[in-house]
Amino acid sequence: MEYLVALADERQFTRAAEVTGVSQSGLSAAIRNLEVELGTKLFTRTTRKVEPTEAGLALLPFARTMLSSATEARDAVVQVSRELAGTLRVGAEQCLGVVDVSSLLERFHRRYPRVEIAFTQAGSHELLAGVRDGDLDAAFVATPDHVGVLPRTVLGQEPVVLLCPPEHPLASRPGVDRDELGGESFIDFHPSWAVRQLNDDAFAARGVHRRVRFTVNDVHTLLDLVDRGLGVALVPRHVAAKPQAARLVAVPVAQDGAADWVVSVVTNTGERQDSPAPHLVELLDDAPVPAA
Repeated sequence: MEYLVALADERQFTRAAEVTGVSQSGLSAAIRNLEVELGTKLFTRTTRKVEPTEAGLALLPFARTMLSSATEARDAVVQVSRELAGTLRVGAEQCLGVVDVSSLLERFHRRYPRVEIAFTQAGSHELLAGVRDGDLDAAFVATPDHVGVLPRTVLGQEPVVLLCPPEHPLASRPGVDRDELGGESFIDFHPSWAVRQLNDDAFAARGVHRRVRFTVNDVHTLLDLVDRGLGVALVPRHVAAKPQAARLVAVPVAQDGAADWVVSVVTNTGERQDSPAPHLVELLDDAPVPAA
């Protein structure tokens, strides 16, 4: 049922396999077996996308309920069989896409109600400093830089795409090189955000100067400014799928050796043998697929 929900949400076998942590062939085989068991097609497949059939749409809410019930059942057992107290100090960068931090913290609180959660939202570089300094037990970040010896678990990665209004000259292009973007006006995040550093490094490596005319600290503000024609933006692919970006066009960017946008959770229990952080990380094994 997890695979069915992921495929219905992502509409693509490759992406659904990524978010469920299974091979594409394994996911495809599981869906086929379910279709054989039920005696009907659950998805229509084309070369470009996958769409649920009427039968698939009818099954989907029951699949979501089954997954939710299984999660709640596990949490209930853990709650009565384990005693955990103290404070969990955790931070996250905004709009990570590959992990739903709010949902994860809700589930942690339900499972360990005696643990007080102290949450901070900031840029990845600030969060990493907090973990290194012992001010945070765990942080969800979008950079592999400055991690050092901190324990790190990679949760997913995505390419960066160019986001622009449909009337922009680049909107009709099948793809674009960073070399072609030197004359554009950019909207980007504060330098403490990981994607800003990733963008700066990628242009510097190509020797291309770019103009960042608007610096923001909020995804929705960035999308609004792009929509108003005040500049273009380079964002992780999932940002382009947000409802607020529905009118905008996402143009693939040539990799040219540039790094992907990588999301990880880093921890630092230090001398705190009773740190709740490992119990938070273990919930990621069956965390729900986040919506755009």
